[in-house]
Amino acid sequence: MKSNLLLVNPPIYDFTAFDFWLRPYGLLRVGGQLRDCELTTFDYLVSRDRDSFGRGRFDQQRVIKPGPLADIPRNFYRFGRAREEFLKVLSGGRFDAVLVQTVMTYWYLGVREVIEDVRKLQPQAKIILGGVYATLCTGHAKSLGADHVLEGTDLTRLPFPLSDGLPLWERVDSHVGVIKIAEGCPFRCTYCSVPVVYPSFVARPLDACVEEVRYLAGIGTRDIAFYDDALLYKPDQILLPFLDAVLRQDLRVSFHTPNALNARFITPEIARLMVRAGFKTFFLGFESNDYAWQRKTGGKVYSEEFADAVHALREAGAAFIGAYIIVGHPDSEGQCVEGAIRFAAQQGARVMLSEFSPVPGTPDGDACRAYTNLDEPLNHNKTAFTIRFLGADRVNQLKDLCRTVNASIRSRLAATVF
Repeated sequence: MKSNLLLVNPPIYDFTAFDFWLRPYGLLRVGGQLRDCELTTFDYLVSRDRDSFGRGRFDQQRVIKPGPLADIPRNFYRFGRAREEFLKVLSGGRFDAVLVQTVMTYWYLGVREVIEDVRKLQPQAKIILGGVYATLCTGHAKSLGADHVLEGTDLTRLPFPLSDGLPLWERVDSHVGVIKIAEGCPFRCTYCSVPVVYPSFVARPLDACVEEVRYLAGIGTRDIAFYDDALLYKPDQILLPFLDAVLRQDLRVSFHTPNALNARFITPEIARLMVRAGFKTFFLGFESNDYAWQRKTGGKVYSEEFADAVHALREAGAAFIGAYIIVGHPDSEGQCVEGAIRFAAQQGARVMLSEFSPVPGTPDGDACRAYTNLDEPLNHNKTAFTIRFLGADRVNQLKDLCRTVNASIRSRLAATVF
């Protein structure tokens, strides 16, 4: 008899949350390998009021801030579908196991909610957690009451038959799709969790990646986001063959890059090919325009490389160019955040602040033990840590500066159109 499995993407408890092409890709890929089982899915994070790129807002309800975050001068919310909808699914049949995706370590309140409901209505079901939180905070995840907490990406530990298969897109709202053409990242930025979760950088088979895009296009998906952490690394071997295949098949989808691209690898030729293949949004990582600070935190990209990349993308006709600038980093002395904001804007990139989250297991995260209790994952919250480290007034000042420079960029672009 086939095992009856329920796959769940939990709600989010946080100060802010937005559907920035946020799809449960890991859970769907796992589901694609479990097609020999009876599968039911429940995705709490279905958005509405979507923009032209497929991004939107989640339903939200203001809730009481948990104790560890009581000092933060921001409202706290539960984001996602109503709890009652999930309870109806749990009441509708008997499940042998419930697989729960986890993402941000400080989103565990949503995971705990799911576990509580499953225990109440499906007490016989085995609860299995996997994903980022399960990997980075395994001990804490076990304390929530799950039966199994899977670290890393090895699915052979699942007690179910595995097979090859496309992600389980047909079971969720697929207005936006997601793709990864490689796992991991070859760089070792001192603030990033990717090397902890994915120790190796490995390209995925080209045919499998193209088939995923072809399938999504076939079911009507028009916006696809790359979840790669090093999309532009070894482009001749990975990205360019993928783009050539997409162009040959004339799939007519729009691609987006919510994970920061490494500007160092953007050449005029690569920029032109990406735009021709359907890339609409380019988000570049640019933590500082100070050379010493850039070098100290991993030397991912330097100012002249960033400027050259933005110029190449503008010349290629990119529809949107953005820059992530980290704020609240524990070693921010010498970073010169205001200078980085103004420099990125001068190049023509719209600036987005990336609030620092102290990820346990990373050098920069572990350094934050001097400032906060990392054993409580709620203290990893990016909004909370940044406000505590810099102060609310300073954070608001930097956000106001971003709004000012971005408004200036919009005005310049409008002037060039007319």
